[in-house]
Amino acid sequence: MITKGLSPSAMAAVWLLLLSAAPLSAESVMPPAQYAYTQLPDPKQEAAAARLMQTLRCLVCQGQSIADSDAEMAADMRAMVRRRIQAGEAPEEIRSWLVQRYGNWVSYDPPVEPLTWPLWAAPILLLAGGLYLARGRFRRKSR
Repeated sequence: MITKGLSPSAMAAVWLLLLSAAPLSAESVMPPAQYAYTQLPDPKQEAAAARLMQTLRCLVCQGQSIADSDAEMAADMRAMVRRRIQAGEAPEEIRSWLVQRYGNWVSYDPPVEPLTWPLWAAPILLLAGGLYLARGRFRRKSR
């Protein structure tokens, strides 16, 4: 073993060097896909692709659309959207394919169904509850 016979401080330095090099090995060495950072030549197709990319969630960043994310996965998804738009596929067909592949979570506009209705109802219920509590609080103060 490499660390055999090293002092504790030297062993700590070796481990520190090894741990600091780990993030560097996580970087991809593959070049980005053709349309990951390049727009389509046809402005109408690029506009359709851009509109669709704004409505799709990055699976890595989770809080950004694939149009805004710098993640490698988002770049691959942008390239795929642009290639499919260029091939003549409709944006809704692409969205359906992505939802089928990654689930409703990939879309910023998930459908209302029994599994997602709490997401749609929670803001309204919380607002109504807050107004009810505030009403009771103000009523007590005025007495």
